[in-house]
This record gives sequence, structure tokens and C-alpha cells, in this order.
Amino acid sequence: MFQTFSPNMLKTYQICPRKFYLKYVKNIQMPVNDDIFEFGKNIHALASYYLRGENIELLENTLTLKEREVWEYLKGSRYFGFKVINTEYNLAVKIGEHFFSGRLDALVKDGEYYYILDYKTGSAPKNPAYDFQTIIYILAVKEFFKTNNIIFVYLDLKNREEVKITFTPELEAEYNQKLISAVQKINSEEVPEKKQDCKCEYSLICY
Repeated sequence: MFQTFSPNMLKTYQICPRKFYLKYVKNIQMPVNDDIFEFGKNIHALASYYLRGENIELLENTLTLKEREVWEYLKGSRYFGFKVINTEYNLAVKIGEHFFSGRLDALVKDGEYYYILDYKTGSAPKNPAYDFQTIIYILAVKEFFKTNNIIFVYLDLKNREEVKITFTPELEAEYNQKLISAVQKINSEEVPEKKQDCKCEYSLICY
């Protein structure tokens, strides 16, 4: 069915196969909460411009009080003092017969280590080491830069915390198998059944 998968696609299927079917197979898009979306979008844009060395003074002057508080916390992160490799960085990796792609918020380097930065205006994943975003981003950086020296950092802007996952060669086999198994399950199921207790944004059109 699909040849390329994103973290959001895999996580959506993990939560609800029916939602995956409606969103990615039938291509039905539902409205999102604009306030939440815009808040995260503004913070991500500021971080990207700042790390690229662009003048963001005018943009900073447009921030709301809440945005400014979050931005000042993020800007003060020690990772923003590391060497910037790229921001809003599209990377992909092929595992088995399929490609897995994602968009890194930022990739920075300190010494021999590459740091994948991901800003969360909500909370970090509950099981960050095995979250599909962690897995795909780490494997993509490993393949592209030919290194095992990778640390994934979730910057939880809501709780002012950071969660770090240090990649090890032992994790690679687990990560590869998790992706392959997820894809096999998706491609083996034609039309998933509706959940009886569905309460997501697709519930009104889930038939």
C-alpha cells in the first residue's frame, strides 16, 4: 500500500487503525485547533530563524506573554550554544523495503555527538526511547552521517523539562524490527473496524 511512512502515520495507526484508514488511505482531513497549532508553529519558526543566525527582533516583539515565556526558556537551552548542522531538516532512511521520513526541528553537534532536538509545546512521549519519532530520526541521522554518536533530546516546553535518549548499537536491531513489524501490520489490514468508544476528531464521520 504505502512505500514511505512518517512518525505521525505510524503513531496514528498505533492509536487507532480506523483513524489511520480515514486520514491516510481515504485522505480525509479534519480541522485542528488553530490556537494550539499556531502557538507551536510560532515557537518552531523562531527557533529555526534564531539557530540560523537571522535577526528575529521584530518577530520577538509580536510574541504574546505566554509565547515569550516559552521562547526565553527555549532560547536559554545549552543546546542552542552547540554547532548548528541544520534546522527544519528533512531526512529519510530505508529499512527493509520501505522508506521512513521525518522533519527534525534541529540537528546540532558538540564534540563527536550529534543532538537531535525536538521541541514539544505539549509533553514528551510517554515511552520516548521507543517512540516512532525517536526511532526514525535516530536511524536517519545514523545512516546519513555514518555515526552512532547520537542523542535525541525532547525539550518539553510545557513542563520545562528535557528527556534524552542516547543511541546504542544494541538499540538498532530493536528499532529496525519495530519499524518492519509496524509496516507489515499496516499493509496486511485492509479496512480496520470502527472502535466502539471512538472520541477522536473523526468520530462523527467514522462509519
